[in-house]
Amino acid sequence: MVEALNGNSVAIEPANWRDLNALRQLEKECFPKDAWPLWDLIGILTLPAVLRLKAVAGEQLVGFVGVDIRPAEKLAWIATIGVLPAFRRQGIGGKLLEACEQELEGREPRMSAIRLTVRVSNVTAIRLYEEMGYRRVGKWEGYYSDREDGLVMEKVI
Repeated sequence: MVEALNGNSVAIEPANWRDLNALRQLEKECFPKDAWPLWDLIGILTLPAVLRLKAVAGEQLVGFVGVDIRPAEKLAWIATIGVLPAFRRQGIGGKLLEACEQELEGREPRMSAIRLTVRVSNVTAIRLYEEMGYRRVGKWEGYYSDREDGLVMEKVI
């Protein structure tokens, strides 16, 4: 799927292990306090129960979403989602979420909800999630490495 966003052509495509170096860079830029270690990135790019999509502008990976699919719970957890700072506020995060939701709707067994955790201080992301139909369902105190709380959000699909 290709979208034109502010003059940039952005494609949402499946990600794979070949995206490891670009994903490492994206994690460092998007999450300087909590970038995932190498082994976790390898896992999210290779484990079978993970949906992984990337946003690509030209040849550059500019966004990523990784979703842990839990069929027994009929639940999907967005483990990570990020857009490079230079590409934010162009609708890429929303397009990644929409593509993720469409992929999940076509799978069997059908998932009943998608959940994610976001820093309570990340007002911009929280606003996006709420605009996309996610609602606040809980809070994990001290969840992040610097002890900031994580807001748990859910969307019924």
